[in-house]
Amino acid sequence: MKRLILMGASGSIGSQAIDIIKAHKDQLELVGVSVGHNIDYLKEILNDFDLKYVYTIKANNDLIYKYPNIKFFYGDNGLEEMAKLNDYDLLVNALVGFVGFKPTLTAIQNRKDIALANKETLVAGGKIINEAIEEYKVNLYPIDSEHAAILQCLKGHNIEDVKRLIITGSGGAFRDLSRQELKNATLEKALKHPVWNMGAKITIDSATMMNKGFEVIEAHYLFNIPYEKIDVILHSQSMVHSMVEYNDGSIIAQIGTPDMHLMIKYALLYPRHLYDDKTQYLDLDNLTSLNFKKMDYQRYPLVKLAKQIGQYEGNFGAILIGANDEAVNLFLKERIQFIEIEKYIFETLKNAHYIKDPTVEQIISSHKWAKEYVDNLWANS
Repeated sequence: MKRLILMGASGSIGSQAIDIIKAHKDQLELVGVSVGHNIDYLKEILNDFDLKYVYTIKANNDLIYKYPNIKFFYGDNGLEEMAKLNDYDLLVNALVGFVGFKPTLTAIQNRKDIALANKETLVAGGKIINEAIEEYKVNLYPIDSEHAAILQCLKGHNIEDVKRLIITGSGGAFRDLSRQELKNATLEKALKHPVWNMGAKITIDSATMMNKGFEVIEAHYLFNIPYEKIDVILHSQSMVHSMVEYNDGSIIAQIGTPDMHLMIKYALLYPRHLYDDKTQYLDLDNLTSLNFKKMDYQRYPLVKLAKQIGQYEGNFGAILIGANDEAVNLFLKERIQFIEIEKYIFETLKNAHYIKDPTVEQIISSHKWAKEYVDNLWANS
């Protein structure tokens, strides 16, 4: 029995993780969750599971009174305090944003394995995370579909035989629009991803393909592959989740339906491939073709930028995240145009102070500085 703490339980990945945990209660025990503000969803979880630990952003006296046997955490340090607990085996990090970095690092230092859906953890502090993984001898299982796919394609093979990793990307909601047409892109249309059902922030990141840039950086740290051996290819059907090309010319691909239950299940039940009522099978009889298109870095400049930022390492990953977080936030509030997101990100990085070997505190302060810089750019525009 594997004991889990699920952070970000009320988000898209978190709620699907709940589905998997329910379907495999003989192997997975949910002992704690964090839900932020979504108290209604938390109440549903409390009806279904006998939890020991709960995090909410603010203390909820009604729940504290109703569930005296649960230890409640809240506030700025609550997630880290949960990560320090002893009686769990796997931290499932489905948090959205930079808030996921410190709990991941804390859990690793607490010698707990990680199932990671939080992109920002490795983009901001991949070097620090990998050093901690090595020091504390824990495992990190990726939940992102691309990295879960690569993990499966690498199993049983020698890493030195890898010619390149091929990360697939759908192109997002505006994949059929030109750069000129992006000037009229609306928030409503940006939130309508053609394939995946995700939260607002990640859906916008998919439309700019900033998420794909993040995934390149993640792949570098997850698989210890140099950036020149990591490529992105456009694949609108989202059925080939990623591929690995080997030195002998063979390519191994992980193919399946575009459903995150598949990847979450693999991370939580690694290395098993088990059936449950969420399982969907690809209808190969009616699949007439798989389409791929060369990555266009002029159309999607943020992917190229992320690859460059990854090679710098240091604190630039945290700055990239902070600038993107705040620019996307401004777009979601309809204060800037879609095409301006990248402008704010480039401008912030151009004026950032580079730190080659940042401490955890410097990573956190760099992220904060970038968000504030974007806000000031907008206020003075």
